[in-house]
Amino acid sequence: MEKGQEVKLLGSSVSPFVYRVRWALKLKNIQYEYLEQDVFNKSNLLLTCNPIFRKVPVLLHNDKPICESLIIIEYIDHIWKHNPILPEDPYERAKARFWAKFVEEKFTEVVKKVLLLDGEQQEMEVKNAKEALEIVEGELKGKKFFGGETIGYLDLVMGFIAIGLDIIEEVSCVKMVDSLKYPSFIKWMEDFLELPLIKECSPNRDELVLYFRKIRQLKLALAAKK
Repeated sequence: MEKGQEVKLLGSSVSPFVYRVRWALKLKNIQYEYLEQDVFNKSNLLLTCNPIFRKVPVLLHNDKPICESLIIIEYIDHIWKHNPILPEDPYERAKARFWAKFVEEKFTEVVKKVLLLDGEQQEMEVKNAKEALEIVEGELKGKKFFGGETIGYLDLVMGFIAIGLDIIEEVSCVKMVDSLKYPSFIKWMEDFLELPLIKECSPNRDELVLYFRKIRQLKLALAAKK
């Protein structure tokens, strides 16, 4: 690690948002110290570094904390110029940010609700997820990755979906992705998962299944008490 460039990452092995940052750091070949956090028993370090949202990931760059995965990725890309993640063209950069916001609000958050809800509410969110996927499918048509032939910002934002979507479907007992209806999206997931960068830094599937089941059971149990 370069002098004056101390980098630490507070994360969790089951957090989709943490993997975005880990992939970005790996893409940049940045050496860092990884500090695993217990999401159910939060450390004083995490609470000190992120007192507002109290969650991972948190990047510590020379002891200065940066929170929220999308903000962290942009910060990394700004500080370390090599192997750019965001497009250099201002218009393309603005488009990438737009689609990241869309994916975050209309798909990632919706899939999270699918995991944590049941009954009619869950069915509505499954419908919302499919509608968002139709739009994503159109954006991906004719491309290998969202930015073209190489992975970039939006691929990192969407990346955990490629790894965890089928697990969420399994745990939630739903089906959101039809391979015939979303062929470009399915092909993107396959290509993404084949990248050495992703293969070398991916969560353990069995651990994810247990984690998703646990948080689903906890959420549904709390909802039943109301």
